[in-house]
Amino acid sequence: MPKQTFYNLPEEKKQTLIAAVEKEFSRVPLYKASISNIVKGAGIPRGSFYQYFDDKEDAFFFLLNDLSSRRKDHFVHLLKTHDGDLIEAITVFFQTAITEGENFNFMKNTFLNMTYKIEDSFLRVFSDKKNSEEFKEISPFIDKRKLNLSDEKEFFHVMQILMSVVVRNFVEKFARNLSDEEVMYNFKVEMNLLKTGLYQT
Repeated sequence: MPKQTFYNLPEEKKQTLIAAVEKEFSRVPLYKASISNIVKGAGIPRGSFYQYFDDKEDAFFFLLNDLSSRRKDHFVHLLKTHDGDLIEAITVFFQTAITEGENFNFMKNTFLNMTYKIEDSFLRVFSDKKNSEEFKEISPFIDKRKLNLSDEKEFFHVMQILMSVVVRNFVEKFARNLSDEEVMYNFKVEMNLLKTGLYQT
């Protein structure tokens, strides 16, 4: 995470640096990113970069965590709007994420170069893995009465399954250049299968 010197920056300089970081990671994935391009875009000496971040990975995960935090707030809003309906909220969440242009290239580079650490950072707000604080903020807004659960442990596995579908569809969209309509059709089919169950009763 950023060093305290980053947080001590005047807001305008801070936003300029963030914009330069986002521009570089929207241009190329983490492993190809250049600190030289970031400092050039921010108009700061190269040495100053290390006063704010340990390395380019530190800057990347700051950006990803910030995006995840904003996604969490949006997801909570959707859960409230849809009366705690998890499937409905996730479907609208996914649709919003693929149609907004603001972070498109950053998301594309992130999902096409996914590592466990990146996936963990992006999804921790939706998973009770490690009892994350982010998930504790979301969980109360999910109406578990709508879910066919035997116990609380099964809820963990439900979230893992749902998030696997989310991630795979993100990757499919970017890797195969699917249209928004195509990827939403696939996503809704899969969500409906999970909602209704795979076996006839």
